[in-house]
Amino acid sequence: MSANLYETIRRRRDVRAEFTGEPVPDEVLHRILAAAHAAPSVGLSQPWDFVVVRDPAVRRDFHRHVRHERDVFAASLDPAAAERFGRIKIDGVLEAGLSIVVTYDPARGGPAVLGRHAIADAGLYSVCLAIQNLWLAATAEDLGVGWVSFYREPFLRDLLGIPEGIRPVAWLCVGPVARLQDVPDLERHGWSRRRPLGAVLHHDRW
Repeated sequence: MSANLYETIRRRRDVRAEFTGEPVPDEVLHRILAAAHAAPSVGLSQPWDFVVVRDPAVRRDFHRHVRHERDVFAASLDPAAAERFGRIKIDGVLEAGLSIVVTYDPARGGPAVLGRHAIADAGLYSVCLAIQNLWLAATAEDLGVGWVSFYREPFLRDLLGIPEGIRPVAWLCVGPVARLQDVPDLERHGWSRRRPLGAVLHHDRW
């Protein structure tokens, strides 16, 4: 069992171009959402919500916004970086079977969330743990997941009717894939390289 977990971690990829467009079966979607909902959370606050987005019109509206933000970022790059960035596909919003937006409610479990008094972001970290659970569960189900971060929070809040005070943390494209790449996209396209463990490991002090 442990070997399967390590293999799932190794196989996980941030998917962009490999989605087939096939639907995600309801029972599979339920399993990966249940895995996300089983994540640990500060003070057992479970400060997340999951918005499943299938509506093609909503996805098209979001995709147009993402393309605009891609252009904004590209304009900030020097020519060499812009050329590298131009080869990178940044989303699978239209190609994936569906999308899941994960949000953070800082008021949930309040007013006194056990364990959050000294670290205000502990609730946000909890949401990220739920996202990681979802991602690994989806990988174990042979689905791809792609985290889209080229958006402005107010736009996404308005698009999905998310109440004030609740933050959209992640738009995740989810669906069957033709394959999972052996090498992550940003490495394949020369944008960045993965650091070895030894370069980030410290003992007792920094």
